Amino acid sequence: MQSVRQFFSHRLVWLALVVSLGIGALFARAIWTIRSDEWNYATQTNANLASALEHNLSWTLRTLDDTLRGVVTELERADLDRLAPALRKRLLFDTTLRVPGVGSVLVIDAQGLVRYDSEGRGTDTASGAPRSFADRDYFKAFAAGQHDGVFIGTPVPSRLTGLYILPVAHAWKTPDGAFAGVVVGAIQLGYLKELFGTLDLGPNSGVNLFHADGTVIVRFPYGDADVGTSLSGSENMRQFQSAPEGVTMGRASIDGVERLYAWRHVSGYPLILNVAQSTDALRAQWYRNALVLGGFALFLMVASVGLAGLFVRELVRRQQADAQLRDAERDLRTILHSLPSLVSYWDMGLRNRYANSAYLDWFGHTPEQLRGMHIRDLLGPEQFAISEPFLRHALMGERQIFERTYPDRKGRLRHVIVSYVPDREANEVRGVFVQVTDITDRKRMEDELFEEKELVRLTLQSIGDAVVCVDERGHITYLNPVAERLTGWQGFDAADRPVDEVLQVRQPDGSVLAAGPLRRALEEGVSVEPTRGIVLGREDSVRYVVEESASPILDRHGHIKGAVAVLRDVTDAVAMAERMEHLAQYDALTDLPNRVLLQDRARQAMAQARRDGKTLAVVYLDLDGFKAVNDTRGHEVGDQLLVQFARRLAAAVRQSDTVCRQGGDEFVLLLPGLESAELLGAVAAKLLAVCDELFELPGGTVRVGLSAGVSLFPQHGQTLDELSRHADAAMYAAKQAGRQQVRVYVGEGQSPALLAQAQNRNEPDPGVMI
Repeated sequence: MQSVRQFFSHRLVWLALVVSLGIGALFARAIWTIRSDEWNYATQTNANLASALEHNLSWTLRTLDDTLRGVVTELERADLDRLAPALRKRLLFDTTLRVPGVGSVLVIDAQGLVRYDSEGRGTDTASGAPRSFADRDYFKAFAAGQHDGVFIGTPVPSRLTGLYILPVAHAWKTPDGAFAGVVVGAIQLGYLKELFGTLDLGPNSGVNLFHADGTVIVRFPYGDADVGTSLSGSENMRQFQSAPEGVTMGRASIDGVERLYAWRHVSGYPLILNVAQSTDALRAQWYRNALVLGGFALFLMVASVGLAGLFVRELVRRQQADAQLRDAERDLRTILHSLPSLVSYWDMGLRNRYANSAYLDWFGHTPEQLRGMHIRDLLGPEQFAISEPFLRHALMGERQIFERTYPDRKGRLRHVIVSYVPDREANEVRGVFVQVTDITDRKRMEDELFEEKELVRLTLQSIGDAVVCVDERGHITYLNPVAERLTGWQGFDAADRPVDEVLQVRQPDGSVLAAGPLRRALEEGVSVEPTRGIVLGREDSVRYVVEESASPILDRHGHIKGAVAVLRDVTDAVAMAERMEHLAQYDALTDLPNRVLLQDRARQAMAQARRDGKTLAVVYLDLDGFKAVNDTRGHEVGDQLLVQFARRLAAAVRQSDTVCRQGGDEFVLLLPGLESAELLGAVAAKLLAVCDELFELPGGTVRVGLSAGVSLFPQHGQTLDELSRHADAAMYAAKQAGRQQVRVYVGEGQSPALLAQAQNRNEPDPGVMI
């Protein structure tokens, strides 16, 4: 049977090839015949066009020639010059207006100057002198006696209009036969272009007019660029010059385009006219016809061979399909039996038609034993009752996927995912495909993973630091309760928002960090050491000082999957540190600088005084009567008195001055930048005036005074200790002398001098502002 099929298939292929070759030969013959007919038609048509154009041009030239001859005849009249100018012009040029395409007719004398002009333009517009044409080729030929009869010159731009013209000239003579001048007319090349422009010969085609010597007169439609160019000696020109008319095919020497040339010599004149049609334009229609016929022939040939090939291929495909089907069935059985899942097919009666070998491990039945068995007998009544609703929906055409726990034949509980897929054909359910996959291990891993995540969640909620987690895009995935308190965002509200929207860590001056630790951990993939910053609450705008550290979250391949930031609230610690730093330099009761800050400012003030050459004063003072207030009204009232006195004292001095509480009711003043020691009297009065007003205290007002001592730098010491000791001595002297006065140290062993003394407390002296 195989050999018979091969025999007929081979014969059919050879027959199809013979038929297709015959079709191809017939169409090739038809295409060639069409080509010959079109070529012959084009040859005859172009020859006819050349003839028609030649007759038209010949008539124009003859008419112009006759006109020029008439002008010559009239010029040779003896009485011409005696005629009136209007009559003379009418006599000479009345016939020139009848010639189409002809411009002015000029009568040129023996010197080459225009004597008469049919249009009256023979003189130069600027100078009024007659125009000279002595340089023209036709004038030179007649003047030298080298030519007789009509002369067709080289095409040149007209001196009257600037447009290209073809000169046609005759000589005229004196009564004694001497050369008297030239009568010249001109055919406008524009007229010839209009004449040739009536033809449409296709792309790269046109009409050409040459002088008999090969000079280009008109090359339409290619403009005036080639006018005057000589083609003498070219192969095409030799062809044109060899016979009065003819048709040939050649390649143009100017542009290299191959054309079909039909030429004719203009009768009676040294001119050659040709019609030049591009061979590509000639063959275009034939190419289109050949393409259509050739395509159709090729289609028939291919169809013949194709039909035979399809028949043969169908025979081969049937044989291959049988083999492939057998292989596919074998492969499918191998695959299904190798699957760890249970795969089976049950018909509409829920009887088995196929099952893979996995059923043997689960149920102890081979696929052969299961074939034809009802699913109830396989599952048992209890398990079948659970599965029956799903099976019923599957037989109605609804796909079913569900999870359940099922004991295998060894009693092990297996968590499985069951899939019932209806078998449809033409919208009719024919059975159900069943796939049962054991996911016991996956469920166990999911449970363990859930427990681990729950442990992590509880751990993160229990720690005292804020924890912020983001994905690789920088979007929030988790906030623990501390992070929610710091940012003011709830975890569910912040989820999937950009971290910069939820958490902005600012610098102490309030500006946002260009790249915080969390962003750096995402971009650089490295852990970032703690960075201190400020976090503003979302709604209450509470400022939290935090230390933020961050680390990237990497997968097992080292790719960044996100990052986690830990923010420790150090607001209280920072506040405490700032408070301790302040208390180290300021008095806790009055908030005035203490002895430590005073020493630092004194060193700076003395260095400045040395540079500027100015005086620096150190003033020691204490309150007169403070002990009585403190003893009678209590320490709290005494402290309030000290606070009010400190405020008055600070208000009485300059901003550049330093007021320091030494301890108890003793105070020290540092007064830098004094211009001279003479100002001390005003300073002293200003200090005594501080106590002029009564002090408002709980339980009533009190009146106190002050005693003070002053020492000067550099007169009384070079260090703060020396100045303090001398000022203290001066203050002690003021107390000994009766209190409520200010004395200045004047030297070792000498009594301090009195600067000021309080006299009338109710009318304080305003003193001098310092």
